[in-house]
Amino acid sequence: MPDGAILTLNAGSSSLKFAIFANGERPRRLWSGAIERIGLPGARFRLLDACDKVVGVETGTIEDHGTALKRLLLATEHEASGVKLVAVGHRIARPDLTQIACFDTSFHHDLPRIARLSGLPCALQDEGLRRYGFHGLSYEYIVKALRDTGVAVDAERIIVAHLGNGASMCAIRGRKSLETTMGFSTIGGLPMGTKSGDIDPGLLLHLLIDKEMTPKAVSLMLYTESGLFGLSGISRNMQELLQRPDDAATEAVAYFCYHARRHLAGLTAALAGFDRLVFTGGIGANAPQVRAGICDELGYFGIVLNKTANLSGNRVISTGSAGVTVEVRQTDEEAMIAGHVHKLIAGQPMAREA
Repeated sequence: MPDGAILTLNAGSSSLKFAIFANGERPRRLWSGAIERIGLPGARFRLLDACDKVVGVETGTIEDHGTALKRLLLATEHEASGVKLVAVGHRIARPDLTQIACFDTSFHHDLPRIARLSGLPCALQDEGLRRYGFHGLSYEYIVKALRDTGVAVDAERIIVAHLGNGASMCAIRGRKSLETTMGFSTIGGLPMGTKSGDIDPGLLLHLLIDKEMTPKAVSLMLYTESGLFGLSGISRNMQELLQRPDDAATEAVAYFCYHARRHLAGLTAALAGFDRLVFTGGIGANAPQVRAGICDELGYFGIVLNKTANLSGNRVISTGSAGVTVEVRQTDEEAMIAGHVHKLIAGQPMAREA
């Protein structure tokens, strides 16, 4: 089995995260970092050591993911000096290393057929135009973390809300995805930082036919000009919107919470109820106002938040008597990638870790 280290790359909508792990059955993190706010003013590059202590911070302008990758690789080369890299694991989306792609859709591969269907003619479904789902590495990590902390993941009905600049939710039972809010593409489901989320197809036809917008212009609008940014006209960053008193910012946050709440309620149909709700992702793990905005009107499901615990960022933020346990957990897609890479280069079966 190869020794050395594994580099993981995890590209998000406005971020690029990396980590270097010592290769092994339980990969050990050596270094990690992230470049955030790519394409926005005040981009930030953070570098952390093995104890998650910040050892370096840079701020400036990083125009795109290509520029971010170059900067990240320079830091990686410096910090990994003396450590032999044996493979690179990607969340997807170099010449002398094994390249391993960890697809974000894999966790949803066995969605029930009824949940995979798009509603389009069957001939198109057979061509691969089906609902896929995304954020699978995050969901897989959360299921593993729940199991490792004693949660009966085989028995419980679980909804995980991965809320960030990209956002989705997943209904999980028996460690398998039964339904998820994203479908064929990453713009479906919940509203996001710059993506629209679900939208009436008739409205798209109106834009294309009646308003004579080009497909390219509509695509640009759906992916980069909608969501929190489009609604507020201010920012795609949830923390920035939460700190502003503007009516537009308040409405954008309320819209996000409303549609997250609506999608969450819809996922309970696939599970016939639910026992546990887990918030993760940049917004889910760090914005108590958003968690409260989503949960406060779901008391009829048995969701009752402990306001102090929610504001304090405790792991369990529901009351002891609540019918549904509500948790906050940090996800770690990089660790999930490293685990898969190790198994593959060690010749082990690639069964799902959870």
